[in-house]
Amino acid sequence: MKLLLIYCKSFGFKPTIKTVNNEPVKTTPAYYENIQAAFIQIEQKDTEREHEVEKKLLKNLKWICGKNQVNKVILHSFAHLSESKAEPDFTKQFFIRIEERMKNAGYEVKHTPFGYFLDLQLDAPGFSLARVFKDI
Repeated sequence: MKLLLIYCKSFGFKPTIKTVNNEPVKTTPAYYENIQAAFIQIEQKDTEREHEVEKKLLKNLKWICGKNQVNKVILHSFAHLSESKAEPDFTKQFFIRIEERMKNAGYEVKHTPFGYFLDLQLDAPGFSLARVFKDI
């Protein structure tokens, strides 16, 4: 798994092009303030170690939220951090589990529409832990 974490003063998106055929049509834009964005690439090898990867991802999300003093996270499937990609169905189910577990831990969790290219708008300040990359 590849993980790019970006703290955002503001984060907005608008669905543009659907890339996964069996996903429902999404056209509604969204905008959030003071949020931790998590750009997540689930790789093929992660399907064989999903429990370990899930545990490490949760640990990293909680850690960065604590460091950046936020309780709001937006999960974004970002299939451009690696050439290796898990199947879309596996990735979507993985994201659902992460969202549920983060909510159960008291976090407010949002997500971008799965299976879409998006117009993104973000305001990310330049301080030490505003941008973190992890190879899990």
